Amino acid sequence: MFIQTLITEPIYFCRIVVIVIFSITLHELAHGLAAMSQGDNTPQQTGHLTLNPVVHMGKESIIFLCLMGIAWGQMPVNPSKFRSGKLGNILVSVAGPLSNLALGILFIMMLKFISNPSLSGLLSGEFLYIAARINLTLFLFNLLPIPPLDGFRVFSEIFPQLKPLQYSQFGIFAMMLLFIIPEFGMGLSAITNLVIESALGGESPVS
Repeated sequence: MFIQTLITEPIYFCRIVVIVIFSITLHELAHGLAAMSQGDNTPQQTGHLTLNPVVHMGKESIIFLCLMGIAWGQMPVNPSKFRSGKLGNILVSVAGPLSNLALGILFIMMLKFISNPSLSGLLSGEFLYIAARINLTLFLFNLLPIPPLDGFRVFSEIFPQLKPLQYSQFGIFAMMLLFIIPEFGMGLSAITNLVIESALGGESPVS
């Protein structure tokens, strides 16, 4: 269990928790801001236009993050209020993953230009590397065409025949398979590592 890391690697544990909470909070806030831009004021009415992670993730998600290393968030929106209809739903859906992509790029840029990558502390090379990996992973993961992920909402707008799957057991079954197949996580890690190290000229700031 992830919570064991608190004993064996407390600094690493705290870094992961802080980065994931920060990244998911901005992910959900991006959904909300995109919905507002499309004419839906539901995020504002429900008090979700905030940087408070408890609002976006809930106490259960934060506790599960500390225990298992897995977390989730939510942003209430009302697609019927979107001005652009189908396009609005796509824009709101991709806003979250794109925020993680932007964060990933930002952390890579900081990592690339940091004067001393071995510097200890909050902005150490290791911290930035982990932050970039987590955000690129969130970007790729959330774009998978599996309900209830953002990628499925995009695909179901392009291919409406997929929409009934959103209310079936397919999503739960598919997500369970992803989490129990180690090769899936290894594949995502390999992709994010390749992207980051390519951006850094083939070098990794961590051993």
